[in-house]
Amino acid sequence: MQSRSETAEGAMGAHGGRSSVAALFFGAIGVVFGDIGTSPLYTMKETFAGPHPLALDELHVLGVLSLIFWAVMCIVSLKYVIIIMRADNRGEGGSLALLALLRRAAEGRTGVVKLVSVLGVFAAALFYGDSMITPAISVLSAVEGLEVAAPQLHYAVVPLTIAILVGLFMVQRHGSASIGVLFGPVMTLWFTTLAVLGIQNLGQAPGVLWALSPHYAVAFILEDGVAAFLALGSVVLAVTGAEALYTDMGHFGRLPIRLAWYLLVLPALMLNYFGQGALLLAHPEAVGNPFFHLGPDWAGVPLVILATVASVIASQAVISGAFSVTRQAIQLGYLPRMNIVHTSEREIGQIYIPVLNWTLGLFVMALVLGFQTSSNLASAYGIAVTGTMIIDTVLIALVMFLLWKWPAKPALVLIAFFLFVDLAFFLANSTKILHGGWFPLAVGIAIFVLLTTWNHGRALLRARLESDAPPAEDFFARISDRIVRVPGTAVFLAGVTGGVPSSLLHNLKHNQVLHERVVLLSVIIEEVPFVPPERCVESRRIGDNCFRVILHYGYMQSTNIPKTLANARYDQLGFFYEPMRLSYFLSRKTVIPSSRPGMSQWRERLFAWMVRSSATPMEFFCLPVNRVVELGGQVEI
Repeated sequence: MQSRSETAEGAMGAHGGRSSVAALFFGAIGVVFGDIGTSPLYTMKETFAGPHPLALDELHVLGVLSLIFWAVMCIVSLKYVIIIMRADNRGEGGSLALLALLRRAAEGRTGVVKLVSVLGVFAAALFYGDSMITPAISVLSAVEGLEVAAPQLHYAVVPLTIAILVGLFMVQRHGSASIGVLFGPVMTLWFTTLAVLGIQNLGQAPGVLWALSPHYAVAFILEDGVAAFLALGSVVLAVTGAEALYTDMGHFGRLPIRLAWYLLVLPALMLNYFGQGALLLAHPEAVGNPFFHLGPDWAGVPLVILATVASVIASQAVISGAFSVTRQAIQLGYLPRMNIVHTSEREIGQIYIPVLNWTLGLFVMALVLGFQTSSNLASAYGIAVTGTMIIDTVLIALVMFLLWKWPAKPALVLIAFFLFVDLAFFLANSTKILHGGWFPLAVGIAIFVLLTTWNHGRALLRARLESDAPPAEDFFARISDRIVRVPGTAVFLAGVTGGVPSSLLHNLKHNQVLHERVVLLSVIIEEVPFVPPERCVESRRIGDNCFRVILHYGYMQSTNIPKTLANARYDQLGFFYEPMRLSYFLSRKTVIPSSRPGMSQWRERLFAWMVRSSATPMEFFCLPVNRVVELGGQVEI
């Protein structure tokens, strides 16, 4: 899946020097496990009081607890923590990182590359639907604790949830570094509280511990059949957020995440679920909100406050993750350039994307207002998560065969098992489509169309520009003796690496001059997270004081051209970088849909709109405003 957070990338980044395992351990608790850590707020409630309620007897309680335990063990502990986390793209995880890794491994196999690209992009698209539902259901389910702690305030649940969410999205522009240091301690307190509440209630029905045996899950399925199958649609809520372990591997590393999972998070979650099971057997009337009935009466309001803070942290993680995934998609060529604000002078991972932030915010608040309760929202939750789990299984199968070279039989048995589990959960959740599950699917499909349209449109546009651009060496050889040269350095941004950019041709046509030093500058985003400084700059002379410069960036890096040029050595560039004697020339292209072969008319119009809506190269490449000259032109695709 996609990145859940960049909150702690600075202090714990994989690429700027590792912190101690202890610091990474607590950082991972604060960032990685927010989503799965708040699942006890609604999982048991939805299973026994949701759209397909179950009878509160020993068979059903132990059966559900057994399903939760073994789902968590198979999907999270085995599939993600042990197996999928072994696959990384130079330390980075997530579906887009896995996509880049597999595309390199499958180079030359056109069919495999296309399959990997479609699956990886669709997984990224599904993430956006998930990132809208997670803040809504997490915060709403926490605030609903007021209905237990202070029933007279039930009317305030939705307004208070909206207020919290508005505040959450408003503070994004300030960055999360200042409050990020609190995430680890708060979430550690949260998981400790989960464990303590669970242990306190186990004594009411200690027999629930027998549910550790898979026998009870099997007995439940055999006894209830369809009802047990439908229950999987609620049980899957216990594993939402599992993909975050893999996505945030680049921020914290395998060891700290694995230690945090096995030493604190997993035991705390299981103790709480089993405590809720014991409570329901002893007090069936608590089924309306079993989590908030776990504590004593005096702890009601403090528990609501702690749950709300934990939910805000989980929401912060998924919002930051949406920023991270969007930047990766932009760098890999699946989304147009957007205005990306760096909220930290020290840490590249601390970013804010205004248009995405408020788009997410509006959708999240619309979900709260439209669905009103966490139970209604739970009906929309799970489709995107289980769809992503299936995609992850297919991608890791390709990794097993293409990269790890595992023996066929054991690999196939393992993949078949994972697919069986994933498909069971997905099919159970498919019953929710008419009750809200359509929303994440609709968002995922819409985002997928946008991602693929932009990627295909860019390829068509690049091919069109290449066909019209004369070779640079021949061009400068023909004109070098016949054109007046004026003082200064002109940097022409070139979208192609072999021809002359249209901005240079337009400048020459209208102004009849060349600068004394001409630089054709191209930016290439590599399918690796980070490019080391010594490989970032590539330069060669292509004419009389004319240079072709190519800057290489990883998809997790900021494309700051002036900073990169300033940090480059003379032997890398071939000339002295003088920022006060330098001008940047950009070509602003107007895309005109046409009847040429390529894309359907509606997608060409969509692509043209995306081009018009994208941030200018000046913003995206951090170019100084007073040093930029823009020249326009039209291109038919």
